[in-house]
Amino acid sequence: MTENNWQNFLKNLGEWRGSFTKISPQGDILNSTLSIISLEGLENNKLVKFRLRRFGGDSYDEHPTQDYTQEYRSLGRQIIFFETGSFSKGSFQLAPFADFGSEFGFIKGDRRLRCVLLYDPQNELSSITLIREFRGGTNAQERPPLTLNQLLGKWQGTAYTAYRDFRPTDKFETCLEVKQIDNSKIQQQLTFLGNTLTSTANIEGNKLVFNSGDNPRQILLLPDGSSTNAPLKLELRKPFFLEIGWLVNEKERQRLIRNYDATGAWVGSTLVIEKKID
Repeated sequence: MTENNWQNFLKNLGEWRGSFTKISPQGDILNSTLSIISLEGLENNKLVKFRLRRFGGDSYDEHPTQDYTQEYRSLGRQIIFFETGSFSKGSFQLAPFADFGSEFGFIKGDRRLRCVLLYDPQNELSSITLIREFRGGTNAQERPPLTLNQLLGKWQGTAYTAYRDFRPTDKFETCLEVKQIDNSKIQQQLTFLGNTLTSTANIEGNKLVFNSGDNPRQILLLPDGSSTNAPLKLELRKPFFLEIGWLVNEKERQRLIRNYDATGAWVGSTLVIEKKID
C-alpha cells in the first residue's frame, strides 16, 4: 500500500500556478497571494523535488516573497493519496491545548484544488485557506462559486476509504439527496452501507448551518465550486469528521473526508466521487 501511495502521489507532478486565499470561518474572503508549486520527479521518480514560490503582487514575474524547496523519497503516514491523485493529510490526534489541522487536495485533468482547515488550541475553527491551481501551459479554467441550486438533487456516488494502517481500501456505494424545504431550510439525506442519515440546515447566505445535535457544523459555499463541511468547534471524546467538496462540473462532485474516532485519533480518509442523477 505504501508503494501505491507513492505512485498516486506522482500523479501530481508538474508545475501548478494558482493562489492561496484566506477565508474566515464565517466564509468571508480575506486576502489572496499568487503561488507557483512545482513537483519534479527525479531518479526515475524515486525522488520528488517540491518547490513553492509565493508572490506579494499580482504578477508571477515578480521576485517571490517566499521560495521554499523540499525533497521527498517517501511519504509520512499522516497522508493518503487515492488512485485519482487526490489526497488527505493532517493531524494524527486531537489533543487539548494544541493546534490541529488538515489539508485536502483534489486533482482533475489540468486542475488542482486544495483546502486547509486549521483549529486553534481551544479547538475552534480559526482559518480556512483555499488553494486554486492550474497546470502551467494550459488554459484550464476556474469554476464559478458554488451555489445551493447546484447542490440540490440526488447524487449517486462511489466511496473509497483508505485507512491509517494501510489495510486494503474499502469501496462502497453512496446516495446523497439534498432538498430545499423552504426559503430558509434544506434537508440532506445520506445513504451508505445500509445506513441513512438525515439532517436539516438553515440557509444563511453562503452558509448551511446544521444546529441539530450537540456538535453544530456548517457547510460554506466557496469559490471554484468548492465547499467546506466542518464543526465550528471540535469536542474532545467525541468522533468527528472534516470534509471538503469540489464540483468539478455540473454533473460531478467529489468529496474528501477525514474521520476521527472518540479518542480524537485519525482513523482513515474517504474519497467520494458522485454523479448527479436527478
